[in-house]
Amino acid sequence: MPVLFVLIWSTGFIVARYGMPHAPPLKFLLLRYLFSIMCFLPWILISGVKWPATRSQWVHLSFTGVLMHACYLGGVWAAVKAGMGSGLSALIVGFQPVLTALWLSGTGGRVSTRQWSGLVLGFVGLVLVVSRKFGQGGEANWLNVSMAVGALFAITLGTLYQKRFIKPCDVRSANAVQLMAAFLVTLPLALMETETVRWNAEMLGAMAWSVLVLTLGGSSLLYLLIQRGAAASVTSLMYLVPPVTACIAWLLFAEPINTLTLVGTMMTVMGVALVVRPAGTRMSG
Repeated sequence: MPVLFVLIWSTGFIVARYGMPHAPPLKFLLLRYLFSIMCFLPWILISGVKWPATRSQWVHLSFTGVLMHACYLGGVWAAVKAGMGSGLSALIVGFQPVLTALWLSGTGGRVSTRQWSGLVLGFVGLVLVVSRKFGQGGEANWLNVSMAVGALFAITLGTLYQKRFIKPCDVRSANAVQLMAAFLVTLPLALMETETVRWNAEMLGAMAWSVLVLTLGGSSLLYLLIQRGAAASVTSLMYLVPPVTACIAWLLFAEPINTLTLVGTMMTVMGVALVVRPAGTRMSG
């Protein structure tokens, strides 16, 4: 499940590359939420899946949906559209595992010395992986940096909140509730965008992949991983997204992979391994 999640989540930047030139960010995401809901509802009906049993669970799911869909995705897409390079945006959002560990340590949670070493090693590797993209895409300014930092805090808070307050329920109905909340929050903001959506082959492909793979697949896997795993271990998987994205971009767009990328990838993998491996086990060469 973690491997499949990383592979799917890594295609998000590729989708943005195809879809963003043809649609404003919030309108693209609004349509993504709408089409995803339209896929989940008949699936839930046909399967006889139960909806959350209590009002509090609806509220908790809606809150995490706003954070992890509307605020996180909206912040990242808006920051890139506003001129932030993909390297800087990936680096800012990639700070999530460290921020999660800091929160856990400050609230009585346990993050071992080994896990801290892995988090630091993974973050250094992430810096090396994305370093070649620094300066690409435009200048960073207070607006797009604020959007990216807001996205970072949204995904971190959403992960911790879900782990703490969401009781086990079917991933399909849970995802549908989250998406409906994200849709309602995004709708008025998307209507304020003046740019129109231009439908073409690239836009259709990006939207189809966003709905069928990223949302129905990736978001569902993320929900399950958070429910079943420790927060620090789950968020550390995000370190692996930029290296895998670099490999996909190399295959699809012939983007070069230099020595720093390879070294950074190895450091990131080693860092994540230190975080997620069970206590008392040794890493073998």
